[in-house]
Amino acid sequence: MMLLPLKSLSLLGLSPITQCSACRIVPLFSQQDLRPQCFPSNAYPSYTLGGQRPFFRASSTNPAARPSSTTSGGFSYRIGASFSAKGRRFVQRTDYYSHDPTKGSRKDYNTGGPTSGQDAFFVSRIGNSSSMAFGVADGVGGWSESGIDSAYFSHGLCEHMIRVAENTEAAEKDLLSAQKLLQKAYDAVVADESISGGGSTACVAVGSDSGHLQVANLGDSGFAQLRLNAVHHYSNPQTHAFNTPYQLSIIPPKVLARARIFGGDPLSDYPVDASVTTHQLRHGDVLVFATDGLWDNLNSTDVLRIASRYMIESQAWKVGQKGVAVSENIRNLTLDGGIRKDHETNLQTLLAVAITGEAKMASLNSKRDGPFAREVKKFYPGEDYHGGKVDDICVVVAVVMQD
Repeated sequence: MMLLPLKSLSLLGLSPITQCSACRIVPLFSQQDLRPQCFPSNAYPSYTLGGQRPFFRASSTNPAARPSSTTSGGFSYRIGASFSAKGRRFVQRTDYYSHDPTKGSRKDYNTGGPTSGQDAFFVSRIGNSSSMAFGVADGVGGWSESGIDSAYFSHGLCEHMIRVAENTEAAEKDLLSAQKLLQKAYDAVVADESISGGGSTACVAVGSDSGHLQVANLGDSGFAQLRLNAVHHYSNPQTHAFNTPYQLSIIPPKVLARARIFGGDPLSDYPVDASVTTHQLRHGDVLVFATDGLWDNLNSTDVLRIASRYMIESQAWKVGQKGVAVSENIRNLTLDGGIRKDHETNLQTLLAVAITGEAKMASLNSKRDGPFAREVKKFYPGEDYHGGKVDDICVVVAVVMQD
C-alpha cells in the first residue's frame, strides 16, 4: 500500500479513518511523519522470547510463594486488564485478564499477546511481599517501515518486568522503584538476542502494601487516579513533537546507517527520562493505566464517567446525603464471583472491559472528535480531521483495598 501524508489525504477529500482502518503510526525519527498504515487482523503471530518463551509465564506452583493479598492494616490491589488490537473485533468474553493474588495454585501471567497487538501489559507481585508492580507498554508502529515488529519489544519489556519483580527479594522490595523496574527490564530487553530492534512507550507502577504508589511514565501512555467520583490525578504525556512520544528503543545498525545517509535522528529515550510521580492511595481508589489507544479517544473525564457508572451501579461507591463514599461491600465485589456476569466476574475486570469497549467504539466513530482529533486541529488548523483514532488499546485497572 502506498502511504500518503495527511495533507494528501485532505486534498483527496479522504478522512484518515476511512482511508485506512489503522489510522496513523508514530514516527521513529524526530521529523514529524503522519501516515496511515494497514495491519491485517492476523498480523500478530504467537511470539516467543529467546526463541522459546510465549507471551505468558507460569508463576510458582508453591502456595507458600504466594501469600495472601491482604496484610493486617495494609493495602492490596485487585487488578484486571482488557485489550483489543486494531483491525480485530473486541470480544468481551475473551479479551480480558483477571489477576487473583489470593490463589496459591498455578496461574498464568500474560501480557495480552497476540490479541492486544503491539500493546502489552503486566501484573506481578514483588517477590513474596504484598506489594505489586503493574503497567502498560505500547510498541511503536513506525518500526514496521524498517521491517521490525515492535510487538516483540513491548511484550518483551513487560515479560522482563514480571521477571524482575518476581525475582526481587522481600527485603529489597522497598528499594525497587518504578523507574528502577523499568530500567532493569529495558536492560534485559537490550540484552535479549531475540529482540533485534523496535521501540515502546511505558507507564509502570509500583504499589506498596503501605499505600504508596510510584509511577514512571515515559511517552504517551498514561494513568488516572479516580477517587469518589472525581479525577484525583492524571498523567501528562511526554512528547518530542506532535504524535512523537518519548520511547525506549533498540536501533539496529541498518537503521543507523540509513539515518546517516538520508538524515534524521532516530528517537531513543531512556528510563531516566521518565516522568516519576508518587501518590498516597486511599481505600476504594480506582487506578486506570492505559496506552494511547485509550487516551487518544477518551479523556480522563470520559474514563471517570464510565468508571463511576459501574462503581455506583454495583454499589462499590454509594451516594448519600454527604456525597459519594466507599461501600462496605467493595471488597466482595473485587473477588471472583463478586459480579454476577458470565465473564467479567469481578469489579476490576468489569471496569477494564467497559473502558476498553468504550474506547474501541470511540476509535471507530468517524463523527465524534476525540482528544487526538482536537490535537490535530490545534497543531494543523487547516486539516479536516474528524473522528477517533484507530489503534491498539490496552487498559489495566487496579481497585485499591485497605485492610
